[in-house]
Amino acid sequence: MSKRKMPSQDQNVSPQVLASIAKELRKLVNKPPEGISVIVNEEDMTDVQAQISGPQGTPYESGSFRVKLVLSADFPQSPPRGVFITKIYHPNVDTRGNICVNTLKKDWDASLGIGHILQVIRCLLIVPFPESALNEEASKLFLESYDEYAKRARLMTSIHAASSGGGGTAKAEEAKRTSGSKSKKHKSKKKSKERKRQLKRL
Repeated sequence: MSKRKMPSQDQNVSPQVLASIAKELRKLVNKPPEGISVIVNEEDMTDVQAQISGPQGTPYESGSFRVKLVLSADFPQSPPRGVFITKIYHPNVDTRGNICVNTLKKDWDASLGIGHILQVIRCLLIVPFPESALNEEASKLFLESYDEYAKRARLMTSIHAASSGGGGTAKAEEAKRTSGSKSKKHKSKKKSKERKRQLKRL
């Protein structure tokens, strides 16, 4: 029995809008905004995803975050819904990854492009807006104890958003150092035993 292929979201979007989305995505791939790498799904142009690097000087600077824009059937008349696929500790992102930002709500403008939306999301990592929080705990810490907030955000980043290869490389280097240290200790013990044997013979 063959499985029926589920219809893609782009079947609900007009051909003109799809062409516009495809054109902008390719432009963003060729000339990406700072800290943003767009991932194009050729089979479904409405599957808009990107990797956002954590901005320097923030608790997220060592991370790489996958985000997704969920486009409605009447996009761009209605704003897309922004979602962090990568877990993140942030006042404007709830536990399911939903993003709260005015650009995607009351300040939405149909002329805003996908590149602009992704840049706004990255800016949230630099300047959160605790006044419109989805994560009340993070918002409260941000306002009352920034150091504690930053500590938790860095921890979440190190666990869930470590840049590809970074964490693994560090662990590998540590393993090598540990292995090398053990090997040196073993050789040292072996030499010590040999010396003792030689002294007994004398």
